[in-house]
Amino acid sequence: MRFRPCIDLHGGCVVQIVGSSLRDDAAGLVKNYESDRPPADYARLYREDGLFGGHVIALGPGNREAALSALRAFPGGLQMGGGITPENAREYLDAGASHVIVTSYVFRDGRIDTERLKALTAAVGRKRLVLDLSCRKRDGAYFVVTDRWQRFTDVPVTPETLARLAEDCDEFLVHGVDVEGMRLGIDVELVELLGEHSPCPVTYAGGARSLDDLDRVKAHGKGRVDLSIGSALDIFGGDVPYCEVVAWQRAEDQRGNTE
Repeated sequence: MRFRPCIDLHGGCVVQIVGSSLRDDAAGLVKNYESDRPPADYARLYREDGLFGGHVIALGPGNREAALSALRAFPGGLQMGGGITPENAREYLDAGASHVIVTSYVFRDGRIDTERLKALTAAVGRKRLVLDLSCRKRDGAYFVVTDRWQRFTDVPVTPETLARLAEDCDEFLVHGVDVEGMRLGIDVELVELLGEHSPCPVTYAGGARSLDDLDRVKAHGKGRVDLSIGSALDIFGGDVPYCEVVAWQRAEDQRGNTE
């Protein structure tokens, strides 16, 4: 299990938002934090601390240059998501992204568009593709959401869905959108589902509020689910010391080396 850092971008700035408030326009957007530091500063910080596998997410238009600057500052260390298509994916990979992350392009009109998925895997290769299965709960089940996390698809996050989609990608990224940015605690039920049934590496994000959430995700995810922490970190205006998260990861790495 690993801590995976993040760089969320809105209007070219590093932000942390309440996920359920994101819309196509800025009306109603709730920001927990907006940084005056450029995205590349965060990428260099993660590089210096050896935190590979984090993600840069473009939340809407106007983020291309900001994203490219972050990727170039940590070559091979960050994944890129937000508006990815077969036509633009190569630019981000060439800039240094280890993977591209895709949601709306593949989950179209409420379903999995298999032709688009094939086009993406042909363009970038399965080993460089992450499928974003960010989801919300409805009628007791989790469903993938698209279009700024506002539109429910008909695709449930189930063992069968995870097994099917793992054949076409290298990893999953899953935001628990109902708690994203709220610092209410992790969605334990979702973490357990991912830990039990994901056939490939998976990163969970959403609701983390303390250092203890790293241990909670490790336990409930059976050591198979990585965790991204955003709004709760002090580098994003929260009260969880980033340096303590780095120390947790180093201790985890050390345990892994001695087992």
